[in-house]
Amino acid sequence: MFERIKEDIKSVYHRDPSARNNFEVLTLYPGLHAIWWYRLTNKLWRNNWKWLARAIMTFARFLTGIEIHPGATIGRRFFIDHGLGVVIGETAEIGDDCMLYHGVTLGGTSLEKGKRHPTLKNNVVIGAGAKILGPITLNDNAKVGGNAVVVKDVPVDATVIGIPAREASETDPKGKHNYQAFGVTSDQIDPLVVALQNMYEHSNALEAQLKALKAQLKEKGIESEDLEIPELDCSSVLNGDSGKN
Repeated sequence: MFERIKEDIKSVYHRDPSARNNFEVLTLYPGLHAIWWYRLTNKLWRNNWKWLARAIMTFARFLTGIEIHPGATIGRRFFIDHGLGVVIGETAEIGDDCMLYHGVTLGGTSLEKGKRHPTLKNNVVIGAGAKILGPITLNDNAKVGGNAVVVKDVPVDATVIGIPAREASETDPKGKHNYQAFGVTSDQIDPLVVALQNMYEHSNALEAQLKALKAQLKEKGIESEDLEIPELDCSSVLNGDSGKN
């Protein structure tokens, strides 16, 4: 037991640069406290002391602001940073060296019995406020941007952002690392935004060619009223505004 506690403390130093000493980590890190309460309640749960396990975890939630169902499966060196508002469901499975920020939900989307919560493989990082829903799998080294809603499997080494979450790059074209655990910023390369920008630029090029063609026809005395140029304004979409239907 003490070896696991030492391992947990070391994992904090690897993930949190503000950790200064062991006493501070032991006494002031609710993410660690929630994990230790979970280990007790998980042992009770597996030995069929289910009511007692739930009762203790309810008390632990009051102390830490973190809710971990005693039936969940959690690997080694799991770290919850800040912690407030984290919810981990009964059939969730978490591998080794994973990290969650505050406000993360590993939730279910079905009322059926059986596997209904996510599976996190090793070295997964989930940003603040993200929601991982359903019996999906986040594979090794996956990263989820802050406030994303993930409802599909995430491949190995992939970064997903947005609602619903979609795969994106966590580096800019110059190779600078831009992964944002606390929210999605313009630094992250969203493939949907890139596609919209390309369509916008292409439509502008077509419009310029059509105007040039109309000018040439006019010079030759050919009327071109039938060549009406449609107005296309993508600026609201590119700026994140849904616009009018």
